[in-house]
Amino acid sequence: MSIESTLEYIHKTKWLGSKPGLSRTALLLEKLGRPDRKLKFVHVAGTNGKGSTCACIASVLNCAGYVTGLYTSPYITCFNERIQVGGAMITDAELEEITNYVRPFADSMTDDPPTEFEMITAVAMEYFARKKCDIVVLEVGMGGLLDSTNVIDPPECAVICAIGLDHTKILGSTVEEIAQAKAGIIKDKTPVAVYDEKQSVLEVFKNACKAHGGTLRCADFSKLSNIKSNLENCTFDYGEYKSLSLGLCGTYQPKNAATAITALLLLREHGWEISDDNIREGLKNVVWKGRFEVLGKNPTFILDGAHNPHGMAATSKSLADVFPNGGIVFLVGAMADKDVDGMMKLLLPLGREFVTVRPDNDRSMSADELCSRLKKLGANAVSCQSVGDGVKTALTKAGKNGVCAALGSLYFSGDVRRAYQKYKDV
Repeated sequence: MSIESTLEYIHKTKWLGSKPGLSRTALLLEKLGRPDRKLKFVHVAGTNGKGSTCACIASVLNCAGYVTGLYTSPYITCFNERIQVGGAMITDAELEEITNYVRPFADSMTDDPPTEFEMITAVAMEYFARKKCDIVVLEVGMGGLLDSTNVIDPPECAVICAIGLDHTKILGSTVEEIAQAKAGIIKDKTPVAVYDEKQSVLEVFKNACKAHGGTLRCADFSKLSNIKSNLENCTFDYGEYKSLSLGLCGTYQPKNAATAITALLLLREHGWEISDDNIREGLKNVVWKGRFEVLGKNPTFILDGAHNPHGMAATSKSLADVFPNGGIVFLVGAMADKDVDGMMKLLLPLGREFVTVRPDNDRSMSADELCSRLKKLGANAVSCQSVGDGVKTALTKAGKNGVCAALGSLYFSGDVRRAYQKYKDV
């Protein structure tokens, strides 16, 4: 099976969409001999910041000498990014081999076949078990309670990142209801690290921990200080940790790092050997694509995965901190089922012009519709019929001394990156 046919097979289950529930994943893993039960996990849920927090935790665990798996979604440039060990992506040959091994077991589930995400989860578990990972940082796909990753036994630590309104038709219409879905990853006697939230959200997590006999530890953002962000990294203090350097840009990232530190200290309390130097080095070395990532300069071109109002608010603040005079040319795309007007309103004060495109996803809003929405909000906007044309147009409008920012959906990040490499010197 070639890598092309391997990916074609994995993606062919896409038409099944998202089907919440654990039965299919559990059955498929049973057929594989439960590779997940040979592993230990840090299980990470939340609305925003999951990927960055996972990357921080995995980077520190790698520095501590552990064979560390990392499972995330979606990918930015290539599918293999979703499954990593020790910071290295699964190779094409490994992905082909393991998918070929899993395939007959998945194909035998004719009455209720696995979804694409469930299939990928099973492939990842088999891979991590074969690589003899000491620990796996496992990102929830959506929600928590009924997400396929939640088939695992109680993890070494559960982490719940920032909660916002997203996937409301499935998870609930209030942050408290959404928090309840995320709290589903809290299992018996699980140590739990959570993002510093408002009291009503924290109460949801406290109640879940109490019901399961778990330990709750909340990141304390009042201990964050001296936050400075430029186009290379962030520096900040967090309590006793002074002058930390974070290999991620954006003034919102220290909060994700503080949540990661909280989880790492919980792991240390439960026997994992993680030194302060490991924390310092791991945060400095962390790499995560598509989150306030500077693709290049002249003009400055920033790619960020903000795709809901909560995430967009954090990104717009970071942009305002670095570019207080605004004047940004925004390249934007969005899913039609998101609060598109709410997201765009956050960008209006910073935007000189907007270029709209349609991300390559069935749920995407058309470029023309998004352009029309922006014009109704008072923006100067034009639509482009491809991401490539959008990138080229945004670069031209910005000029050599300007600033472009591409955001609104993770689903166009790979296309934006490829188009930028093509047109950056044109």
